[in-house]
Amino acid sequence: MDSGSLHYPVMLEKSLEYLAIQPDGIYMDVTAGMGGHTAAIARRLASGFVIACDRDAESLGIARANTQELWGRIRFFQGSFSKLPDALRDNGVTHVDGVLADLGVSRFQLASAERGFSLMEDGPLDMRMDRSEELTAADLVNALPEKALADLIYELGEERRSRRISRAIVRARPILTTGRLAQVVEEVVPRTGRVHPATQTFMALRLKVNRELEELEQLLRIVPERLRSSGRFVVLTFMSTEDRIVKQAFQALAREGRARILTKHVVKPTRAEILANPASRSAKLRALEQL
Repeated sequence: MDSGSLHYPVMLEKSLEYLAIQPDGIYMDVTAGMGGHTAAIARRLASGFVIACDRDAESLGIARANTQELWGRIRFFQGSFSKLPDALRDNGVTHVDGVLADLGVSRFQLASAERGFSLMEDGPLDMRMDRSEELTAADLVNALPEKALADLIYELGEERRSRRISRAIVRARPILTTGRLAQVVEEVVPRTGRVHPATQTFMALRLKVNRELEELEQLLRIVPERLRSSGRFVVLTFMSTEDRIVKQAFQALAREGRARILTKHVVKPTRAEILANPASRSAKLRALEQL
């Protein structure tokens, strides 16, 4: 289906269940990626349609190719979460029946060494989801003062060894590739388990380059304003930082009487899904219904 490898949309059945799709409804998949969730939503529609959004033009191109037989039920839009009102306006829509957001990094991005997301594939230290943006991970790694870099790795990556890592990075500059950065971190933070010691450093840089937490805040502000009564909002997170932000936003909406939380306890993938798709193991699903 996708560009050369199997594509597993994470927690697909649960996502569809909580979206409660109506055949004539209008939906948004705001993280279309390679089109897995988008296609599944579109197959359940008759007169309705789904707006497939992604800030990564290359991923969106793959999603288009993967969903050709469903194009009559899919509209495509390239842009970040803060641009979602533009996506609605372009499609003559003010409110929708459901929104799905899967905040995981696309498998396509991780598998493309040239995109600079993966510490397992050596490539340029880039990490931009939208390659028309200017700031890259290399800019941060090579220009930030040591303390600012340590703070970034600690706050966004929740990496308690951030000062040691930052000191090593500054000593090793210039660092221009993912492989070299992973090596520099591993030299000062030895590997103790299956998880590479540079994982949290890479995560922090990615979050900063793409302003992901700021964009998530925008998403959580925009969607409740654009959901119809009884509309559903389903969010999949993969990091505790993001899950905490989503949980708090949902709780605030419930306290204000604007929404009803559908997931009393966070929903996690089944053991069978984790075995079939290990990348899903850290996924958490939260859902709410607009009142």
